[in-house]
Amino acid sequence: MKALVKSEAGPGLTLTDVPEPVPGPGDVVVRVLRAGICGTDLHIESWDDWAASTVKAPLTLGHEFAGEVVEVGPAVTGVRVGDLVSGEGHLVCGTCRNCKAGRRHLCANTRGLGVHSDGAFAEYVVLPEQNAWVHRKDLDPDVAAIFDPFGNAVHTALSFPVIGEDVLVTGAGPIGIMAAAVARHAGARNVVITDISEHRLELARKVGVDVALDVSRHSIEEAQKQLGMTEGFDIGMEMSGQPVALRDMIRNMAHGGRIAMLGLPAEPFAVDFGAVVLKMLHLKGIYGREMFETWYSMSVLLQRGLDLTPVITHRFGYTAYEEAFATAREGKCGKVILDWTTGA
Repeated sequence: MKALVKSEAGPGLTLTDVPEPVPGPGDVVVRVLRAGICGTDLHIESWDDWAASTVKAPLTLGHEFAGEVVEVGPAVTGVRVGDLVSGEGHLVCGTCRNCKAGRRHLCANTRGLGVHSDGAFAEYVVLPEQNAWVHRKDLDPDVAAIFDPFGNAVHTALSFPVIGEDVLVTGAGPIGIMAAAVARHAGARNVVITDISEHRLELARKVGVDVALDVSRHSIEEAQKQLGMTEGFDIGMEMSGQPVALRDMIRNMAHGGRIAMLGLPAEPFAVDFGAVVLKMLHLKGIYGREMFETWYSMSVLLQRGLDLTPVITHRFGYTAYEEAFATAREGKCGKVILDWTTGA
């Protein structure tokens, strides 16, 4: 089969032939229909310091995907051939304290599909049955392919109650935009999203945020005044990983405000913990998705009318992967999708 592979240590990827995967007793084989390009894939393609210290070549990339089940192992009971599934890319051990307690998203031994084991930038991928989320309702495969990042957004957006609350989202990448859309859909009073990219802020406007703010030109305090706010934001969602974004967020939070942090900083940075203490703020780190409560919430949100299609801006056949990666790296886009049913 064709697969997009990190053949050796160093920059670049290779579209090549590799053996088709063979399922173990509890595994399913999925014919990949669509796959999304993630920031993690960009790191591996460019072979930065993180990739060099984490990834062992050769490796097939890709962890955001949807496809049709074509084969199941003899111990599989809940997934059937023909099912449309999205893949949960975090492979957990099942034996640690958190796994046994049903808190699989907190597994300390988590391995990443497409990072530590061969992934979904291929015509077929194998994964454990428990990592296959079956879509029981008709769903656009493009949308099903971004359930992984959508799950990050939902996990972040629903970490704290948002009904009637004023919400600040810093970072208008695809996950930040989806988190803002979820907060709006779930009943937030005001939703403000910040970035320095007018292209991404325009995408955020399409999902219905109240203010999409270019923080290179305007302050968050100005957005508060525009909305008639007087006491700061109740809920913060930090999606950018930028030190200035968290510092601005803390300064603009209401007393007793709650912040969910998904953005991963490139290095440690100083935070005004005096303000955190005096405002009695609650900071919560977010990683991945709760397995599988978040997935259930994702499906329900879509069934009840949440529209993610504005977030998907580019689609490429898998043979055009170089153009697809260049588009994702440039940043003037939302989610970039690879179609594994066509090379054109």
